[in-house]
Amino acid sequence: MTGPQLKVLVVDDEPPIRKLLRMGLATANYQILEAPNGKTALTLLSEKPDLVILDLGLPDIDGHELLRTIRSRNESVPIVVLSSRGDEAGKVRALDYGADDYVTKPFGMDELLARLRAALRHQLQVHGERPIFRVGDLSVDLVRRIVKVGEKEVKLSPKEYDLLRLLVQHAGKVLTHRFLLSELWDDLTDAQYLRVYVRQLRQKVETDPERPQYIQTETGIGYRLRSPD
Repeated sequence: MTGPQLKVLVVDDEPPIRKLLRMGLATANYQILEAPNGKTALTLLSEKPDLVILDLGLPDIDGHELLRTIRSRNESVPIVVLSSRGDEAGKVRALDYGADDYVTKPFGMDELLARLRAALRHQLQVHGERPIFRVGDLSVDLVRRIVKVGEKEVKLSPKEYDLLRLLVQHAGKVLTHRFLLSELWDDLTDAQYLRVYVRQLRQKVETDPERPQYIQTETGIGYRLRSPD
């Protein structure tokens, strides 16, 4: 792998996890900054990391509060949270506080590296949004508002298009039910209403809506549009 090394700040109080991450990230040509607690993490922010891996279970600072602090000091740095299995509420809260993604412990290094690449791609997309988004056979022209599957143009209702546009603008990132509802409707809080539109959208853009390839469900949390290949 060529090019300059990207700096990753690893915030985790478990030495075995830090060792695993240190070895895996070094193999992928990342430079690693290690913080065993929140206080050290805040100090290392001065090193301007390109990405942060944050364990929520820290000994000195609540992980969610640390996440909010990091986000307030650096609005654009991608943050991938390490969370425990089954902690949907904690994952939702982390995403609402500004995390870009989460990986559940125990995790595979290949999965983590893929999530890191997706988070970095999302940051680039936000700062230099491309007018035409493509993933698989799906293409979305954000300037002309044209959606195609293969060569066939797909007609969407205004609300379906708004939903797809939001997913495209954050491709690869999990969007919570709360975020999507607040962006699409001013006063709706019922996720069932959102599910209806996701179902309608899948019927129009997915080859098999029951086994979606593009609009992926994150159970109990929200939805994620697959990143470009």
